Amino acid sequence: MKPFAFARPADVAEAVRTVAADPAAVFLAGGTNLVDHLKLGVATPDVVVDVRRLTSREIADTADGGLRMGAAVTNSELAADRRVRERYPVLAQALLAGASGQLRNAATTGGNPLQRTRCVYFSDVTTPCNKREPGSGCSAIGGYTRYHAVLGVPPTPPGPTAPDTCIATHPSDMAVALAALDAQVQVLGPHGERTIPFVELHRLPDGDPSRDTVLEHGDLITAIDLPALPLAVNSQYRKVRDRASYAFALVSVAAALEVADGVVRDVRIALGGVAHKPWRATAAEEALRGAPATEESYRAAAAAELAGAVPQPGIDDGNAFKIPLVGRTLIAVLRDLTPSEA
Repeated sequence: MKPFAFARPADVAEAVRTVAADPAAVFLAGGTNLVDHLKLGVATPDVVVDVRRLTSREIADTADGGLRMGAAVTNSELAADRRVRERYPVLAQALLAGASGQLRNAATTGGNPLQRTRCVYFSDVTTPCNKREPGSGCSAIGGYTRYHAVLGVPPTPPGPTAPDTCIATHPSDMAVALAALDAQVQVLGPHGERTIPFVELHRLPDGDPSRDTVLEHGDLITAIDLPALPLAVNSQYRKVRDRASYAFALVSVAAALEVADGVVRDVRIALGGVAHKPWRATAAEEALRGAPATEESYRAAAAAELAGAVPQPGIDDGNAFKIPLVGRTLIAVLRDLTPSEA
């Protein structure tokens, strides 16, 4: 591990100034992702700035009927909160589907959505990786692709040596639920405060795979807001993985559904394990609004969302299986959320 300086600022403003002043400085909250990367040599900061005790650890009701979740709230605390379980069950379920109890006790609301890909090539500093070392190439192309992206990739992906190639997926379960819930991210940066819609926080490779989000250096997430969203009461998160616990998603679905008189009045859907970012399934949502709440409609919505999916060949037989798996999982979740009288 590379030696680094450790800073414990007095407040969030000082923390932001400290990181912004040094291109090789990073924030530390729960450390469940960063500490691994320090050990592996993936992250090599000069300065680590502790913010765990600086941001809020409170879950507060907002004036519009939503919730504000302080960035220091742990995943365990958030999943156990009665308001979250009752108003946004999809979020509680997503949190409990992630990692282990010990890690959930440490991981934070502000840090979880910022965890980096679990692509095996990203974690192995002996292999080329455009996300870790821009311009070095992508070892995943033609390699081990079982966990890699099928959405948000070009119809004909560039070759493994192309400097902008990356087919890694975002690993967070929590982030998939937040994308479906229209969450808003509160950020304090070198130029002041701003709010970022959660669906705009993460980015596709788009020429620079090393940047996972739109955050600038020195930007610190201070809270995440959930709006009042009545249909979220009827919501679910389903995660398909290789083993029953402590495994990342092959595919996952976060959905909230409102049905009245047998018709889909409103819907929110996000997918995990299939793209470089938590994937908001807007094509499926558009196909469903106003449609009959039937299996036929659900199949059509899944087909609309997956029309642009691109399977990745690989030494492990590739990930073409993900495309029908996403469709089946989405249909199953929507079926579960449909009232029996619909």
